[in-house]
Amino acid sequence: MLYNEWKDYYHLILKDFGFDRGRDETSARLLSDLLRGEATSPEELEGLFKGKTVTVAGDGPNLPRELDDVRGVLIAADEATSVLLENGMTPNVVMTDLDGKMEDLVKANEMGAIVIIHAHGDNQDMIKKFAGRFRGRVMGTTQSVPFDQIHNFGGFTDGDRGVFLADHFEASEIRLVGFDFDNPREKGKDIEIKKRKLNWAFVLVSKLPSEKIILH
Repeated sequence: MLYNEWKDYYHLILKDFGFDRGRDETSARLLSDLLRGEATSPEELEGLFKGKTVTVAGDGPNLPRELDDVRGVLIAADEATSVLLENGMTPNVVMTDLDGKMEDLVKANEMGAIVIIHAHGDNQDMIKKFAGRFRGRVMGTTQSVPFDQIHNFGGFTDGDRGVFLADHFEASEIRLVGFDFDNPREKGKDIEIKKRKLNWAFVLVSKLPSEKIILH
């Protein structure tokens, strides 16, 4: 999804949650300054995804029992990376806003995973602390206006950003495993906020072509 298509959803999300767009944009500039890994280009992602079956692994409690449904190129949503590594699976791409298990995210990057780090207004401290630790292939994203090497392919949470990424680069089929839009992990955050975020994730994924989305 291009930003011109995404921006109307973004404005609605800002209004719904009371987010500060200025903080989003400050965070994106900070991420741009601190990324130290090998920059991944959109062309590389297109080569990875175009015409391929892609599985996006969410970090829902149902992920371990759905691993047998993984096919093709594998995208992990943040903490799903830990589950995948524990089961001998290395994702091709990791979507993270840096609140997962950092040693596993770095390990996956060292093992060849492209780590796509997302900047938003609430993770500036995590960006300062961890963005420079990834020395493999990396890319930065924002939920606001993209610039330079900071991209925006659409999506809101780590999981649905992975789905939007695969769709943007023309995957032929997108399989969703470990997605539970009704039962968020606590992760020390306000559970009601997390539920609202998952509601948005469900709405956004529903906007994509249904014929190529397979939800387990």
